[in-house]
Amino acid sequence: MTRRSASRPRFSAVLAALLFPAVAAAQPASIAIEPASLELDVGETAQLAAAVLDAGGEPVDGAQVVFFSGNRLALTVTPAGFVSANRPGEHEVTALLPDQAFDGNWDYYSRSDPGLRAEITVVVNDPPLATIFFEGAPPRAWVGTEVRFSLAGEDAAGEVQRGIPAAYGTSDPGLAVSDEFGLVSFLAEGRVEVAAMSGEMTIYHAVEVLPNPTARVVLDAPTENEVRVGDVIRFDARTEDADGDAVRGPRVRFAVESRPDAFRPESLAAGAPAQILPDGRFVAEQPGVYTVVAMSGDRVARRSVRVVPRNVKREVEFLGHARVSDRVTGDLWVWEGVDGRDYAVHGTWNAEGHAYFYDVTDPRNMELIDTVQVDARTVNDVKVSEDGTVCAISREGASNRRNGVVLLDCTNPQEVEILASFDQGLTGGVHNVFLDNNHVYAVNNGRRWDVINIEDPRNPFRVSRYETDSPGRSVHDVWVRDGIAYQAGRTDGLIMVDVGGGGMGGSPNTPVEMGRFPQITGWNHAVWPFRSPSTGKLYVIGGDEAFHLNPRRPDAGGILWEEGIPSRAKGWLHFVDFTDPAAPEEIARFQLADSGPHNLWVDWEEEIMYVGYYDAGLRVVDVSGELIGDLYRQEREIARFFPEDNEGFLANAAFTWGPQPHKGTIFLADFNSGLWAVRLKEPGEDAAGGN
Repeated sequence: MTRRSASRPRFSAVLAALLFPAVAAAQPASIAIEPASLELDVGETAQLAAAVLDAGGEPVDGAQVVFFSGNRLALTVTPAGFVSANRPGEHEVTALLPDQAFDGNWDYYSRSDPGLRAEITVVVNDPPLATIFFEGAPPRAWVGTEVRFSLAGEDAAGEVQRGIPAAYGTSDPGLAVSDEFGLVSFLAEGRVEVAAMSGEMTIYHAVEVLPNPTARVVLDAPTENEVRVGDVIRFDARTEDADGDAVRGPRVRFAVESRPDAFRPESLAAGAPAQILPDGRFVAEQPGVYTVVAMSGDRVARRSVRVVPRNVKREVEFLGHARVSDRVTGDLWVWEGVDGRDYAVHGTWNAEGHAYFYDVTDPRNMELIDTVQVDARTVNDVKVSEDGTVCAISREGASNRRNGVVLLDCTNPQEVEILASFDQGLTGGVHNVFLDNNHVYAVNNGRRWDVINIEDPRNPFRVSRYETDSPGRSVHDVWVRDGIAYQAGRTDGLIMVDVGGGGMGGSPNTPVEMGRFPQITGWNHAVWPFRSPSTGKLYVIGGDEAFHLNPRRPDAGGILWEEGIPSRAKGWLHFVDFTDPAAPEEIARFQLADSGPHNLWVDWEEEIMYVGYYDAGLRVVDVSGELIGDLYRQEREIARFFPEDNEGFLANAAFTWGPQPHKGTIFLADFNSGLWAVRLKEPGEDAAGGN
């Protein structure tokens, strides 16, 4: 099934005229790319060429192809075939001869055109290491203790690489020995050198091994001897000499032993995984009985704790559904209007540029009250000002290729008025926007975000922009709270920027970077800040977006909406502790085995996270307390809801785009079926209509 809007801009005839200036007897049969493969170093460039051949292998006159990259962040490719290598790995380049009969909104980066195509692999080599060094290697150690040595390096491009594979050794096995992973055990007093070898480079680090005065290890455990799955507790360990005085210096290492709880059948045969960090923070992901072991040399102390189920499950009650089935649905925003009633707006995707406005005061009877159409293929994102008077919507695929944002007067959502559009320097397409304190933060062509002043929404103007300097840089989303902008950017990862509340002199006119954390999967798509009231920690949550290869259309990839095939997402939510923006640490995740997230929302006060989890529907998650480890395995999922509609754009195929809680109701936009409203039942509540 393929659905397209009759009013969408069409480029078939134009492309045909450009690519086929005269009717040729020879028919294109294949594309030959020269060279047939390519190997580059980071920073290198190359030029590709392509010939269109007929069935006999002869060139077809007048036929020209366009090139595009399978990974624009790692490998930049112009339509004319000029290639720039940004990041290491194996990447695909496609040469496409568009189909003259293709009736779609084609552009240079489209994968939906069924025309003739060919692909080659471009290998971008890892930059060679210029130097290697130990990270955090100690100058001294104590007999009977162990230290893990970690090797890092700086490559030729000046980038620091960590976790470098190496061979380890020591200068005197009688004093110290190392395993293959860099864990060095110190056996006797003296001076020894630890060596690490990577490629042709070898470095040494001298360690003075001292006698160990430790007579015993004392392990202090929390007062609770029974905690819930997912609760983080801290074990404190110290070393003492024979007189009971504290010994400074020797390190204490932790280990954990687990076993099922014979009194709790849910822990039997399930294993009892847990982890304890080097600083003594412990968390379990299954019920069971755990023994924490603290060691310094041959001195050992043990303490046990029982872990019981978390028991946070709640039921979901279905309230209402406003179906959209003739097109696919974009993101949503819910707010209280100036008249005290509640309203919602959502965009539409790859259609005719509509935004739909609803009265949702009664979630059981949501009413479509107005629609606004702009020159666009996609209105992906929508936001409403704090006072409920201005709505900003994003535009992609405009017929004149001038996209940007459109500002709407939504003071009366039943008669929405277009106030102004702003597209200066935003012609590449705006995918996401955020509206904060009379400023619109517009994600511009996936490369930066521009800040637009809308104090007078009829006369918007740009005041600044923020863009990283990394090769193949990318930004997909930006979220602003309390004067800090949080950026999600594919392999650029998560970035905090002071725009007035970060204490670094930033403002909307002068954004100042505060800190960043790279994203190793390269799928970073969504971002949400969460300052936990129960711990005071600031977590920045980054959401992956990626898709499983679909065997029904292995050549297509991405969201297969035009093909009428349900898509399957993958990836997870990354919890990065940004309490110290200069030293962020990824500490936890929420991951389903067979799906991936899209957009999310966290209620700071309730410490509940709501996730639009694509084909896994809505997921509601307990994020209270300190967060470490796999939150899904820790039984933190409170509830789930699948918005399946047998009359949807794709029937009975949940593809949840984004959620938003509002006054006790959870509203969600589903790609295939429109706007939904549900609520969480209170624990123990017996309400009719549960899902």
